[in-house]
Amino acid sequence: MSTLEIKDLHVSIETEQGTKEILKGVSLTIRTGETHAIMGPNGSGKSTLASTIAGHPRYTVTSGTITLDGEDVLAMSVDERARAGVFLAMQYPVEVPGVTMTNFLRTAKTAIDGEAPKLRTWTKDVKDAMEKLRIDADFAQRNVNEGFSGGEKKRVEILQLELFKPKFAVLDETDSGLDVDALKIVSEGVNRAHSEGNMGTLLITHYTRILRYIKPEFVHVFVDGQVVEEGGPELADRLEEEGYDRYAKGAGAATIAAEAAVQA
Repeated sequence: MSTLEIKDLHVSIETEQGTKEILKGVSLTIRTGETHAIMGPNGSGKSTLASTIAGHPRYTVTSGTITLDGEDVLAMSVDERARAGVFLAMQYPVEVPGVTMTNFLRTAKTAIDGEAPKLRTWTKDVKDAMEKLRIDADFAQRNVNEGFSGGEKKRVEILQLELFKPKFAVLDETDSGLDVDALKIVSEGVNRAHSEGNMGTLLITHYTRILRYIKPEFVHVFVDGQVVEEGGPELADRLEEEGYDRYAKGAGAATIAAEAAVQA
């Protein structure tokens, strides 16, 4: 069993108005085999947490720690975090012109594992994963995300998840922009990766609809850069009925504005 542990994490960014603190003392422990959902209103710092775990250079950790099995994640470069077993499915996957899906996937897998996968086995694995995610075989020769729809980009993120087999997956609003059919397909892929690889999952979302397909054991409510309440699946059900109003009344406008500026 592996453990990703976040302790008293404070994170800031530089804006035109000066330094803004977004995360204000976040503590969270995730173990392989567990699924955690982080829910909260827009601008509460959820995506900042995801980007900080992955090593986005715009975010400055002012205090606190992130460790993976006792190793200091914050001391690792982005590629070192990937090799250690951290995976981020981005909220807005970027296009990579000039790099085909085939070349990207095999190069990334080689970098993560430290050796190239056997071609015959790898080709079969990619084909099988694409079929399960209903990604047309022609996409293997297309440039990464170039001209893809929003739903296709999200399925490609989960294709990477299934092939790279990380210890921990951070899914940053993977459900955003998906119709019902695409949501089911993506969720099935996450569940396969979770069960086959004994993976820990940190699922960031606004809504409970994805939680109908990906069942969390733990739910954390995120407001104004802090975890304000924690519970089990029943907490998500309550949020579905009540919304975030009772938490958001005390949310800091500066935090909301700062995170919105980063995502713009």
